[in-house]
Amino acid sequence: MKSGFVSVIGRTNAGKSTMVNSLLGENLCLVSHKENATRRKMNVVIMHKENQIVLVDTPGLHESNKSFNQLLIEAAKKSIDECDLILFVMSVFDKIDEYKKFLELKPKVEHLVVLNKVDLIEPEKLLAKLSEFNALEKVPNIIPYTSKNKFYKTKLLDEIIKYLPEHPYFFDPEYTTDKNTKDVIKELIIESIYQNLSDELPYCCEVLISKVIEKDSSLTIYADIVTDSENHKAMLIGRDANTIKRIGIVARKRISELFLLKTNLKLIVKVQKKWYDNENFLKKVGLKQ
Repeated sequence: MKSGFVSVIGRTNAGKSTMVNSLLGENLCLVSHKENATRRKMNVVIMHKENQIVLVDTPGLHESNKSFNQLLIEAAKKSIDECDLILFVMSVFDKIDEYKKFLELKPKVEHLVVLNKVDLIEPEKLLAKLSEFNALEKVPNIIPYTSKNKFYKTKLLDEIIKYLPEHPYFFDPEYTTDKNTKDVIKELIIESIYQNLSDELPYCCEVLISKVIEKDSSLTIYADIVTDSENHKAMLIGRDANTIKRIGIVARKRISELFLLKTNLKLIVKVQKKWYDNENFLKKVGLKQ
């Protein structure tokens, strides 16, 4: 029996959360085409044969001078030294410079390079990309991956297990995450905000779950969407409340599918100026310890 923690590291939009979801077989981690969508680390528990892999999905690595983004970057970097193995995930379309930047962080544990989205590139171009790695002074262990093919999933999980220590399970095998119900629901609502709003607006929002009631095979959820200005509040609500309705419909569907319960979702939009600089608020929503 092997069990261990595996940090999933990579730049924004490398497909980290999509990869984690595909390995798990559930859409648990926040996925968006927008950059920096993942804000909180999430431990995802995957059972493979008799072994337990705890994948730690982290915010994307990127360069930014904004204090809020710096908070996310530090959370990702911290996870590098708190694991048994690192999966450095990069899109097959990324330049090898992204991997070199990762090496500059001087990881203290072994790592695998997961070359993601290989189904979107021609075989000859994939070989050319692999040859770039072969020219490095120290060639990493590279695992091609696509979430659309189960063959790649099994191969990656088998490879991860080789690096993990002999250890009892850290979590009940029935669990898929160490997050509580409120934390998971929060991520699904944020994902819906990213899906239904464009440009910078989703980055100005956070979600607070005030109450979750489970009764008679149904969930009733009361949640606040917190944004930083009255103008953004109006955009979130939309004309005739159409935008907030769309956010609620998408989030409710995802929550129902995940928990297999009929879901009632009650959303309220509130304004808290500069919430991203408020230490108490950041602690409250789990973005700072």
